[in-house]
Amino acid sequence: MSYLIIPEKYKPLMSMQQTEQGIKLIKEFFQQNLSTGLQLRRVTAPLFVLKGMGINDDLNGVERAVTFPIKDLGDAKAEVVHSLAKWKRLTLAEYEVKPGYGIYTDMNAIRADESLGNLHSLYVDQWDWERVITADDRNIDFLKRIVRKIYSAMLRTEYLINETYPQLEPFLAREVFFIHSEELRRLYPDKTPKEREDAICREHGAVFIMGIGGKLGDGKEHDLRAPDYDDWTTPNQDGFMGLNGDLLVWNPILGRAMELSSMGIRVDKESMLRQLELCGKEERKELYFHKKLLAGELPLSIGGGIGQSRLCMLFLQKAHIGEIQASIWPDDMRAACAKAGIQLI
Repeated sequence: MSYLIIPEKYKPLMSMQQTEQGIKLIKEFFQQNLSTGLQLRRVTAPLFVLKGMGINDDLNGVERAVTFPIKDLGDAKAEVVHSLAKWKRLTLAEYEVKPGYGIYTDMNAIRADESLGNLHSLYVDQWDWERVITADDRNIDFLKRIVRKIYSAMLRTEYLINETYPQLEPFLAREVFFIHSEELRRLYPDKTPKEREDAICREHGAVFIMGIGGKLGDGKEHDLRAPDYDDWTTPNQDGFMGLNGDLLVWNPILGRAMELSSMGIRVDKESMLRQLELCGKEERKELYFHKKLLAGELPLSIGGGIGQSRLCMLFLQKAHIGEIQASIWPDDMRAACAKAGIQLI
């Protein structure tokens, strides 16, 4: 069985019908708050892109994209997107979006290599967003300001849901605690990265862990990141490397940390060249996306993704993401969930 947490004495607080209504309410309300808070306009996004152009996000660099041939293009290969990190930046340039404004979209993906469990599904749905910035915005204070705006939209959404469904009580921390991944490692030197996330989230409730992707003092990364979208090697004014991070909250149902968003200030020419070299991926400089960035044809930007099903799961106080979205699960997982009262769609 894939990794599964069965909360003790779990009982859904909403019927399946109420759950569907709650999902609709959360998605409509949160995206409107996200749009107005960050000054984003909605755009339509692709489900797949052509292989070999450097547009698809390769996440940690090991996940295989779902690929298929296109008959009318001589069997040229298309890939289902992993995320839209690079496509969004190309779109900002195409739409000539000005600094201080941006775009957001519904991103749907299939990640066949996911380890299935309470928080991970083959099907991924998130709000992907990207905003044009200036060179003066490429600093940690600006990153923190954007994180706080996003978290404020989450707090407002939680309030609406609790008012609509009184059986659900609020639990989110009022503020986000910021910490760099190296600071976190020094705080818990004997723990794994995931154990550190649990410990810091248990203490503070909502945490943004900065500097994801680069090697820490022990020679290991907190987590892996692709070298060509987030900037994880540029030094910041706190003396650490990295202008990106993950937003996590403590999930009281599962008793563990839960990542809601991965985001960051994107690479400029210098940081992308540096990160490609560090990862031994210099050949990517010849790809379509990378050529445009190196030629100065793409705007500086900040962006990220926010999990839609995860946000709904959190606010509706569900134990499994399969209570929010329809997907495929192992038979033994379905049986264990049914026995525990976890109603997978």
